[in-house]
Amino acid sequence: MKQYKIELPLINDIKDFVNIVSKQNYHIEAESGRYKVDAKSIMGLFSLDLSKPIKINAYTNDDKLKEELSRFLVA
Repeated sequence: MKQYKIELPLINDIKDFVNIVSKQNYHIEAESGRYKVDAKSIMGLFSLDLSKPIKINAYTNDDKLKEELSRFLVA
């Protein structure tokens, strides 16, 4: 499993993020506080507190996703 912290401050960022993760053939979840949602669900993402960074859990060992999400990553 790979974990990343990302920020999605704009609506277009959310749309672009969902387009990227939807192309992956493994499970990816987004986590904010005690809530976890399917990261491929735009409605699920809107239910999270996006004013803060969110954690992404990608159930793969591939590092390709990190490159594709690089513009959203935070330290």
